[in-house]
Amino acid sequence: MKANQFHKMTDSELTNRLSELKAELFNLRFQLATNQLSNPMVIKETKRDIARVQTILRERELKNA
Repeated sequence: MKANQFHKMTDSELTNRLSELKAELFNLRFQLATNQLSNPMVIKETKRDIARVQTILRERELKNA
């Protein structure tokens, strides 16, 4: 997902999305360990999405402080 799509979301939506992404990353790692993952690049994309969400949340936190 692009960063501008994350910027349009509210803080609560971003927090929910962050928890979803972390759960997805856990499942992807589990699939990788059991050799069921067909595309390992999905892990990298998920990590980047997590970083994007965390960055946007931190930017908003600093802006409001």
